[in-house]
Amino acid sequence: MLAWDEGIVLKYELKAEFRAGRVVDTSMASGNPFFDDLQSKPEVIDPPQIEDILDGESVNDPTQPTTKPNLVVSSSVRELLECPVCLNAMYPPIHQCSNGHTLCSGCKPRVHNRCPTCRHELGNIRCLALEKVAASLELPCKYQSYGCVGIYPYYSKLKHESQCSYRPYSCPYAGSDCTVVGDIPFLVAHLKDDHKVDMHSGSTFNHRYVKSNPHEVENATWMLTVFSCYGQYFCLHFEAFQLGMAPVYIAFLRFMGDDNEAKNYSYSLEVGGNGRKLIWQGVPRSIRDSHRKVRDSFDGLIIQRNMALFFSGGDRKELKLRVTGRIWKEQ
Repeated sequence: MLAWDEGIVLKYELKAEFRAGRVVDTSMASGNPFFDDLQSKPEVIDPPQIEDILDGESVNDPTQPTTKPNLVVSSSVRELLECPVCLNAMYPPIHQCSNGHTLCSGCKPRVHNRCPTCRHELGNIRCLALEKVAASLELPCKYQSYGCVGIYPYYSKLKHESQCSYRPYSCPYAGSDCTVVGDIPFLVAHLKDDHKVDMHSGSTFNHRYVKSNPHEVENATWMLTVFSCYGQYFCLHFEAFQLGMAPVYIAFLRFMGDDNEAKNYSYSLEVGGNGRKLIWQGVPRSIRDSHRKVRDSFDGLIIQRNMALFFSGGDRKELKLRVTGRIWKEQ
């Protein structure tokens, strides 16, 4: 019969073999009382020490309420899925070097096939184990602080976040490359306090635009006005830009919210003079679409410079345009 110490050592060797995923040959158990005892009686294994528990694992406790698995992911697991070059989350194919250092597929060409950690050649080794770990995870949306309460599989999270209705909006101010983002109440306060934008209440407007030198149109953004009506906020833009070789003026409205809400409203713009008139009617574009995207799609009231000067009257050396309009909610 095996000595007590030898039996204990053998037990832990068996556990080590099992945890490593290797198959243990039990043919040696024939006639061995110790193996016979293992096979005949379920073994109660002492709880592992804290350092033996893998990061992110939890031990089932019948006294604790059950929770959905994989919802809590430790920072260490997230770090494993973080590319060491771009610091973004990695998605298949996840590459690794011969030493096990990982890298996202987007950054592999940037490092010239050299591991950024150990400088060994990368080759074409995929880290399938880490890809499977990622597939088992469920994570909260990164816009949780803005109100999103959804939990998403790792590989679906990125797509959701690109369309999440809670994702913050970019500042709609067009006069500078403002990088501020936030929800609508925050951006309204930002436009008022930081950009000194004119704020108006009501669904109708009448604005006059005057420019002493109408030939200067390059990157000329003249006005942004914010209107509050129907419990929503709208941005009226008026500016000059080049359309091919011809300088033109454009006015358009943007909705401070998502596109599906913007479609509930319509607006009209009117400009004229000397017995002539131009009228535009459309649907405001969401501020999800950048100012430049809306302008370059010509989705607004476009006035050729010659026509604008004709509307201005006089000697045509000064631009004087009056733009009127209204906003209404579709029934």
